[in-house]
Amino acid sequence: MGFRSEVTVFLVVALGAAWAAASPLWAAGGSLDTPLTGLVATAMMFTPTLGVLVVWAVRRTPAREWARETGLGLGPRSGRTFALIAAAWLGVPLLVAAAIALSAGLGLLSLDLAGLSLFRQQLAAAPGPTPDAGTLALIQLVAGPLIAPLINAVPAFGEEWGWRGWLLPRLTELGVWPALLLSGLIWGAWHAPLTLLGYNYPSLGAWAAAMFVGFCALFGVLLGWLRLRSGSVWPATIAHGALNATAGAIFLLGDATAPPNPAIAGITGLVGWALLVVVAATALRLHPVRESEPVR
Repeated sequence: MGFRSEVTVFLVVALGAAWAAASPLWAAGGSLDTPLTGLVATAMMFTPTLGVLVVWAVRRTPAREWARETGLGLGPRSGRTFALIAAAWLGVPLLVAAAIALSAGLGLLSLDLAGLSLFRQQLAAAPGPTPDAGTLALIQLVAGPLIAPLINAVPAFGEEWGWRGWLLPRLTELGVWPALLLSGLIWGAWHAPLTLLGYNYPSLGAWAAAMFVGFCALFGVLLGWLRLRSGSVWPATIAHGALNATAGAIFLLGDATAPPNPAIAGITGLVGWALLVVVAATALRLHPVRESEPVR
């Protein structure tokens, strides 16, 4: 298959399987307020990997060569890759923290660090006995940046092997910047089965889909830079896992009397977008990535 045929097959499988995975939510009326949402979201994360496997089955490339092409190794310089993994592991939580602090400093976010009122409200609404909010918050604030990125890297790999491991290097035939932006836009659009229902931005309804495409385009540039800079999918996988582990901290520290608006405050809001532009532009300026040889 040629470049276009392979990309088409990959996208049809990845996007089609995502809609199939989310179909029970739509069939049940489109409510996200159900335990099924978490199962659907996790299942969706492995659909890009399914796309990679289908293309591999069609191409019949030797396993070792396929692993190299899709970034399963450590790239040409393993030391750089490990350094980027560490930077992603620690840097993404710091970026999330910076977005929260900046949002609060600009008056766009009310925090309740002493009372944790929003977190207590969420715990009270959950079924079962209510745990101590302070202890649980401390555990999450410690485990989120230090342990959870590795745990979350397992489902995050299901996405990253597809988007950054396989798709991005092929799109570099269009140029590095078009590839970085286009892969992020596709990644954002892939979330549509959930974001059209308000996922990540409940107050926006279906407009959450467009909002999340914008976020994914910007964060995808950073993930793509990690992939192209290292030649490996693992730094991007850890960065994705770290984001999933810590992005919700805004709701852990928020004030129940003025709940956060994730479309404006925090890493997923406009404040976070601005930070992502600065960080991604700085990374690409200081350590540019070049077009790789076309991957066939």
